[in-house]
Amino acid sequence: MVKLQDIVDRIKLMDGTHHVFPLKGECREKILDIEKNITATAGIRVSNIGVEECLKRQYVICIIKDKRFRPPPEPTLKLVSDDKILGEEVLPNAKEQFLANVNESILWLSEEFVMYPERYGGGKECFVMPPVSFPEVNEFEGSANIVSCSPAPPSDMYIRSTHGYEDDPTLATILVGFDFPNLES
Repeated sequence: MVKLQDIVDRIKLMDGTHHVFPLKGECREKILDIEKNITATAGIRVSNIGVEECLKRQYVICIIKDKRFRPPPEPTLKLVSDDKILGEEVLPNAKEQFLANVNESILWLSEEFVMYPERYGGGKECFVMPPVSFPEVNEFEGSANIVSCSPAPPSDMYIRSTHGYEDDPTLATILVGFDFPNLES
């Protein structure tokens, strides 16, 4: 029978991991409140759908990690307007394939984010942080609906202070949410 500690121990083995712990239940509502008020440069709204989906799950594990931690399996940021993608993250391991398949002009805003200058939105742009898969939890038979996400910096600081960890700017937080009907606590 799989226990929650088995999943925590598996994640602790990942390179770049500093702390792994179950998120305290009372934190969920506060994190959602914090995330609702996040804006980016020029007042562009940020919709962290990944956090929303993660916190709906039966279990949420928090990971505090450094830059040695593996990159995400999918892009973690898009700029959208009226369901059109105006810009998106391009992960380093997918850049070559992206460039081979892109059939319109692009503008690199950074090494990992492109804009599509010929696409126009309706004036209600929003940065969307989608839920991302987390294959290491998928290894446990019985786990379901697995999503991961990065909380915004104010949520990150709240999580760390609530759980007794210092605010270290060289570290980042990832939340992993999943359902597991027969998991032993």
